[in-house]
Amino acid sequence: MSYSSLEQCLLDLEKNGQLVRIKEEVDPYLEMATIHHRVYEAGGPAILFENVKGSTFRAASNIFGTLERSKFIFSDSLERVQRLIELKNDPMKALKHPFKYMGAGLSAVNALPLRNPLFKPVLYQEIRIQDIPQIQHWPMDGGAFVTLPQVYTEDIDQPGIMQANLGMYRIQLSGNEYKMNKEIGLHYQLHRGIGVHQTKANKKGQPLKVSVFAGGPPSHTVAAVMPLPEGLSEMTFAGALGNRRFRYTYQDGFAVSTDADFVITGEVYPGENKPEGPFGDHLGYYSLTHPFPLMRVHKVYAKKNAIWPFTVVGRPPQEDTSFGQLIHEIAGEAIKHEIPGVKEVHAVDAAGVHPLLLAIGSERYTPFLNNKQPAELLTIANHILGKGQLSLAKFLFITAEDGRKLSTYNEEDFFSYMLERIHLDRDIHFHTQTTMDTLDYSGSGLNSGSKVVFAAYGDPVRELSSELPSALLGLPGVSNIELIMPGVLSIQTSSYQNEEQTERHVAMLNESLKDKYDVLKGFPFIIWSDDASFTAKNLRNFLWVAFTRCNPSHDIHGIGAFTKHKHWGCTGAVIIDARIKPHHAPAVELDPEMIRKTNRFFQKDGYFSNLSNQ
Repeated sequence: MSYSSLEQCLLDLEKNGQLVRIKEEVDPYLEMATIHHRVYEAGGPAILFENVKGSTFRAASNIFGTLERSKFIFSDSLERVQRLIELKNDPMKALKHPFKYMGAGLSAVNALPLRNPLFKPVLYQEIRIQDIPQIQHWPMDGGAFVTLPQVYTEDIDQPGIMQANLGMYRIQLSGNEYKMNKEIGLHYQLHRGIGVHQTKANKKGQPLKVSVFAGGPPSHTVAAVMPLPEGLSEMTFAGALGNRRFRYTYQDGFAVSTDADFVITGEVYPGENKPEGPFGDHLGYYSLTHPFPLMRVHKVYAKKNAIWPFTVVGRPPQEDTSFGQLIHEIAGEAIKHEIPGVKEVHAVDAAGVHPLLLAIGSERYTPFLNNKQPAELLTIANHILGKGQLSLAKFLFITAEDGRKLSTYNEEDFFSYMLERIHLDRDIHFHTQTTMDTLDYSGSGLNSGSKVVFAAYGDPVRELSSELPSALLGLPGVSNIELIMPGVLSIQTSSYQNEEQTERHVAMLNESLKDKYDVLKGFPFIIWSDDASFTAKNLRNFLWVAFTRCNPSHDIHGIGAFTKHKHWGCTGAVIIDARIKPHHAPAVELDPEMIRKTNRFFQKDGYFSNLSNQ
């Protein structure tokens, strides 16, 4: 159905057995987030906290906690929006299949934003920042954060809603050096539309007007996180997805979403930054304290009986995993139209999304030659690494189907296919001294690091081994060796100290294995970690450890490594050093005391006593 408010959506979820109300007082300091985390992990319902300590407002979380629930919320519009995006990519489809795309016209009408409706519920009352539920999610967080914000800015050269940007950039409400009720922190990463807007405002020496919306129809939240095709605005997408035009007005010169539950307006002045963070983020580690734009608060509004929405991010999967699934459901085919030759691209959630991309492309450059090797795949790889947020990828594994069907979403099968075919002396391509995702601390500094492309194509060159050979046991300095999957070993040594010690370890391994290349042939990948058993326990651990804790240019080594004409390769196995380094951020972990405190909600007669894993 079409929801005009967050509460209407929550009531519908409750009617369909997909929401639980918690009536007793719950503390926004860690307790609410811990409950959310445990409920999400168990595949549980959305949660409505009716009695938040220190606030008169209710709060809701886990609204999009499963793909099934998201599809239920948008059941009336999902298919039409999919058709609309298909038409955006290929307008001729409407002429070829007029009846199939007939409903897309209605979605297009709903996509038009509606200015100055007479009914403006969000302007019902002015409140202060301190009146909002001050939710702290993880023990080391720097304060309370907004985790489902819709941050609205306009282009100073092209004002108006059709050229505006709506993005989900975290907001720090309290802590650090922020003056309560007067200042909040605005954190955004590379390749975000708000950065373009702030750059233009700075050049003119003018403050950037910012409006932060929270709540409202659920389509508004999804629009803020949706990577849309060029030329399609978030506000139009919100209207199409929600079957309801995006309603807005202007108050004191600031844009206001009149259907939102809360609106915070303010200005970001050129050069004004304050320390923001730490914050337990979606890679599973804390993003640390760094200077980010300061937003001077102008006014804060709330509708009557407003509900504060939030989520908890951390080591995936979390609720933002379900966002990713929904995005793929809506626009999964769009990438084919944006990058010629691409068949599929998968940002691997278990590895924190941006650190690891798996891709399937085409290989059509030299069909007249018998030898098969990556050619077009390298062109496609460069295109991927230059495309919007895909450019934040750190590891890109790309291949082309050759004789059998392949899917990037079956990660183990995809890696097996790649590792059977990759030439370790030819098919590894580094990008050094480049940008890296702001949240990734494996690099050489904030936003700084490297990338690597593994491109494989052709007939198999090895058979992957699935048994540990005795010849590899008892290697000097190696305390544990385990099998992760066929072709991939997990090894453990002493912890990381410095680059010199690492080079000595690698030299020692090379010396020990120089006569064992025949044994290593079945193991092209070795993952070097602090806990080999943990890394090898399951695919999820392997993907998280290997690809979030490695800066390719610094932490990829090889048995029989060489550099020739600026190209790096190896004749033996690739070693990925995924040990924790001194400059890495700490991993997020739930507070054991808070787990004990929240057990009452999951025991017999508790709100969530029926959840299977509690």
